[in-house]
Amino acid sequence: MRRILAAAGVAALGLTGCATEPLIPAQYRAAEPALRSSQSTPAADVETTPRELSSPEAAPVDECRALAEELSLEQQVGQLFMVGVDTGGLDPTTRSAISDSRIGSVVLLGNTTAGTSQLRKLTAELGSLGTAQLPLLVAVDQEGGAVQRLKGAGFDAIPPARDQGALPPSELREAAAGWAEELHAAGIRYDLAPVADVVPEDKRLSNEPIGKLKRDFGAEPEAVSDSVVGFIEGMRSAGIATSVKHFPGLGEVTTNTDYGAAQDTDTTRDSRNLEPFRAAVEAGVDSVMVSSAVFEEIDPDNEGVFSQTVITDLLRGELGFDGVVIADDLGAAAAVKAIKPGERAVRFFDAGGDLVINANPSIMRAMVTATLEAAGDDESFAAQVLDSTSRVLRLKSAVGLVDCA
Repeated sequence: MRRILAAAGVAALGLTGCATEPLIPAQYRAAEPALRSSQSTPAADVETTPRELSSPEAAPVDECRALAEELSLEQQVGQLFMVGVDTGGLDPTTRSAISDSRIGSVVLLGNTTAGTSQLRKLTAELGSLGTAQLPLLVAVDQEGGAVQRLKGAGFDAIPPARDQGALPPSELREAAAGWAEELHAAGIRYDLAPVADVVPEDKRLSNEPIGKLKRDFGAEPEAVSDSVVGFIEGMRSAGIATSVKHFPGLGEVTTNTDYGAAQDTDTTRDSRNLEPFRAAVEAGVDSVMVSSAVFEEIDPDNEGVFSQTVITDLLRGELGFDGVVIADDLGAAAAVKAIKPGERAVRFFDAGGDLVINANPSIMRAMVTATLEAAGDDESFAAQVLDSTSRVLRLKSAVGLVDCA
């Protein structure tokens, strides 16, 4: 575990904005950015025509790595954080967190029925806050059922995943493409879905985070795999990146990690419940979200988000995933609240992760500072930051925010 330096080094790291910071070279700027970079741009001018995502091969890591190398360390680190933004609007604390720490991504939190036009105003405003001419990547949890953040005019009611799983994969693919077009029209490019967790029939009512809310596609790994791939392919066809979750699976737990610590005593490294995640990787999913539960049979000493065994050995090594590994919320979730904010971020990156979700903007500075200090203290950690930045930029390139293809 790399040590986190004392906060005395903060001033030397220069966290506040600087007009002399490097901008990305012109060849990496998207010709038609999905979100305009000027705050004065009317929301109606946000580009809303969806295009099918480029395949993972179309945005090679080496090209995006070259772009990552053009960024300062502070800019690189900022790309590795996603801060929560209320769907009702951008408050001063969150705005400062994004600007001061050069944050590269946001996730819209809270349910809204405001509809497409209001969301476009918010995403256009967010589009003005990028750093080094790298637009913010805007994400949302739009699974369906109990977890459909965006409703109102322009958004269809999405059924829960349990009902989606009853559809033939081709029909689910078509439906997901329609939902993706709605997100695209609102200026959103990244859906933190689908759920790939397999909840056994006899555990559905006791499984608080997934089964009880009907967030699972089904109880059979093969059928869930088909639905997961159909959802991913449908979203991709309309220009929306996806994140399969919650690796290595929340189907066997009882506690929701948002509200308490969760333990899985059943899932192993060769569990059949990993099949939907493997299918998602083979289908070219953009990112995999890792759970903050403890998986006793895989790594009893660490939550999944802090486990090298889970992320580096299992997900990257055995499943062969080389996309963005994103952490389930490390800001407000009760499962990690006993750990200092900065340590949460550093431990996640240490384990092999790439992108931190932080639903609590007030602790963003602590997370970013700890990451900068760890990178300054350890060359191998700094190399990991560069690798992770490359992956995040590859994701941004896939949705048309930058061009490092």
